[in-house]
Amino acid sequence: MSHAEDELTSQPECWARVAAEAAGHRTALPATGERVAIVGCGTSYYMAQAAAALRESAGQGETDAFAASEFPHHRTYDRVVALTRSGTTTEVLDLLERTKGRARTTAVTADPATPVVAAADDVIVLDWADERSVVQTRFATTALTLLRAHLGLHTDAVVADGRTALADPLPEGLPGCTQFTFLGRGWTVGLAHEAALKMREASLSWTESYPAMEYRHGPISITTRSTATWMFGPAPDGLADQVRATGGRWIDSRLDPLAELVRAQRLALAVAAARGLDPDRPRHLTRSVVLTP
Repeated sequence: MSHAEDELTSQPECWARVAAEAAGHRTALPATGERVAIVGCGTSYYMAQAAAALRESAGQGETDAFAASEFPHHRTYDRVVALTRSGTTTEVLDLLERTKGRARTTAVTADPATPVVAAADDVIVLDWADERSVVQTRFATTALTLLRAHLGLHTDAVVADGRTALADPLPEGLPGCTQFTFLGRGWTVGLAHEAALKMREASLSWTESYPAMEYRHGPISITTRSTATWMFGPAPDGLADQVRATGGRWIDSRLDPLAELVRAQRLALAVAAARGLDPDRPRHLTRSVVLTP
């Protein structure tokens, strides 16, 4: 079993644990009414997108998400939340340094012995959700579950759906597709982007991701009989039929969207295995991007 597979299968237990601990982190996380930015790089950026959409739609306050390298330093925020598994990513550390004294900062990390601990005002360490694989699975979804639980949006049903996502077989023939598109709406757009990233990282697949309503505006033109289009959450009316009419394969969302991401992670590992790839060591990637001056 690869590290990625082992870490992937532990996610429901991680979600249950972090949800139980969420209340203890309340003062380090955004309060109702605060103007908040959530930042990250790669997978963490997509989790930030999902969390920001959830918080704002819950009426908790204006919430933006940015790739750390694209943070608009001219804007004013009450709190900046940085998601960083390694705690060493250059763009995140630079952002926290520039933000110091201008906004309260919180870092959610997996490693307490890294520079981010000194760089942020508040730190939440989820070291028990750390990973050995370069490809992120459980840390990212556990960090998102922490924020989701903080908003009162996590339930035991999410954990149950996560276990279902691990136990049920993937749709037959799906690993044989040559192109994968993931779609979302609202907070699940970030999950769709993350699913596509997992497929690229682990299996070197041709993958794309979009807000679901945008799929008709051009991207549907690439759909063929060897294309799988996977929806996270409820689909816009008529979209599934339009995709099927192209001859492409449509995958409905039947579980909580976070559990659907687990299914997509499993697909990434299945395709990697079919292609003889090692998902723990994806091509050209490292655990953290540390830039030299």
